[in-house]
Amino acid sequence: MLVLAGPGLARAGPRVASLDQCADQFVLALAPRGDIVGLSHRADDADAYLRAQAAGLPLRRASLEAVLASRAQIVVRYWGGDEGLTRSLARRGVKVVKIDDAADFDGVRANVQRVAAALGRPAAGQALIARMDSELAAARGAWDGRSALYLTPGGFTAGRETLVGAMMMAAGLGEAAPAPGYAPVSLERIVADPPGAFVLGFFETTSTAGQHWSVGRHAALRRAMAGRTLAVLPDSILGCPAWFAADGAAILARARRP
Repeated sequence: MLVLAGPGLARAGPRVASLDQCADQFVLALAPRGDIVGLSHRADDADAYLRAQAAGLPLRRASLEAVLASRAQIVVRYWGGDEGLTRSLARRGVKVVKIDDAADFDGVRANVQRVAAALGRPAAGQALIARMDSELAAARGAWDGRSALYLTPGGFTAGRETLVGAMMMAAGLGEAAPAPGYAPVSLERIVADPPGAFVLGFFETTSTAGQHWSVGRHAALRRAMAGRTLAVLPDSILGCPAWFAADGAAILARARRP
């Protein structure tokens, strides 16, 4: 994991807070530690990519009162809070920087550049993008177009026009999903005609605990996946349109069998 924030607590720029786990990762990677005045309560969860760097920093609710109490000057958000909160903060002179959904790595680059520019850290943003591009270049074409089905415990898959699909394509995998975007996939169809390979997402213990009746726990599906699973992608790189999505391509490339 690349950490660009310095270890010292001296304040170097505007006071920065984040409202959700995805925004936490951008702030932890791009803002000097001494400038961070608030992270979300999920910043140190097991599925947070930079959870170790969140230790010792204040965790706050995504509310107007909590943000104002932190005296943040810039707030970063992906899904945390709502438009009402955004408007209330803007009226009080707090700048809100939005992380957008991304269906490809160009969208990720735009997110990194936007947040880095808002924090006055463009060089740090370019370093993250350079790291991402290096991983993508190393993974390129590893699977030579082999088809694989992405699957979550809830029975959803991802096709073209998704960041997961972009990860797979970056490693040379073709999606076996029936259509673009995210969509449910039929358990009966998988069992009757299993795809040649699977890529699994959100199958780590932190995400599947308590999902006793999910499609992913079905014995027939487990049998269909046996010997066909190329990789289980870590929860921490999924669900956030950030530079570390390239880790998914790298993991898939390393799983390439001779």
